[in-house]
Amino acid sequence: MKIYTRTGDSGTTSLICGKRVSKHDVRVEAYGTVDELISWIGLIRDQEIDPAISQFLLKIQDRLMICAAILAADCDNCKTGMPALKDEDITDLELAIDKMEDELEPLTSFILPGGHTVVSWCHISRNVCRRAERNVLKISPDYPVNNFVVKYLNRLSDYLFVLSRKLGKDFKIVEIPWISGLKNS
Repeated sequence: MKIYTRTGDSGTTSLICGKRVSKHDVRVEAYGTVDELISWIGLIRDQEIDPAISQFLLKIQDRLMICAAILAADCDNCKTGMPALKDEDITDLELAIDKMEDELEPLTSFILPGGHTVVSWCHISRNVCRRAERNVLKISPDYPVNNFVVKYLNRLSDYLFVLSRKLGKDFKIVEIPWISGLKNS
């Protein structure tokens, strides 16, 4: 398989099943944002973090590839041979969130992202995940969207927030609460 095909030189790309659309099509924006999220999560996974978390992030990247494939499909018979998300994929995220939250102090206010590079990357990933979710919801009135994709992205953004807190704790980072009207020194 060649990496370049020259078929996109005119500003179009192919959806699964062959339909050509503009590269600025809302569906391309939706699955392109999911693709961006996959890369950000890879950056988190490449850090010196708990190997179990790194392995779980690899599973998340796999599930996000499934989300992207679902969003890139435009055919009636795509279900044949297409990967799918399942209830257990969302449950896995919820269980991971619950496990991390058991180790964390309860939140009493919003917190400001930062304190360690990997913590900031978790927050950036969470923001990209929320953007992906908004882009998927934006296409849903015009194109059929698998509800599992929306649920997965919604739960994943929660996971990434809690992961930022867990990794902050692992790296002994002090969370900075957001206090409205914080004065400059």
